[in-house]
Amino acid sequence: MTRQTNYQGLAIIMRGLPGSGKSYWVEEYIKGLPKSQSDEQVKVCSTDEFFYQEGQYKFNPKELSKYHQLNLTRFIHAIANKVPVVICDNTNMAQWEFDGYCKAAKAEGYQIQIQQVGEPKNKEHQLLCADRNKHRVPLSSITSMARAFEVI
Repeated sequence: MTRQTNYQGLAIIMRGLPGSGKSYWVEEYIKGLPKSQSDEQVKVCSTDEFFYQEGQYKFNPKELSKYHQLNLTRFIHAIANKVPVVICDNTNMAQWEFDGYCKAAKAEGYQIQIQQVGEPKNKEHQLLCADRNKHRVPLSSITSMARAFEVI
């Protein structure tokens, strides 16, 4: 069996601080797609989804590594099934955090789009993110994440 690697799907890798508007960007992107592209045409993979229990977001740092791996597995499953648009909606502060997504997408012939939302190094942006992120990540954590943000 010959493996098809010239598939023309699109993998979008989101980058940005909590509260920067990554998920909003994704929602608007999906709304802008032609109506013919149904839910089966787009798969959004977010590690945050694993922290929801009975409709409540309950962050547990002990589970973070496991949930990141589950999210990557879900992403790989979507591209292996040739979902036309697959989106990784995580913070992806450093390249190593999204390398696995890029390698998997490239191996299946997907175009890769890195989509950064906001300027993590900008202090005003950090304040805005601390104010509006839905998971109540404090400014001190957002500032630390911003310092660690790897420009690519």
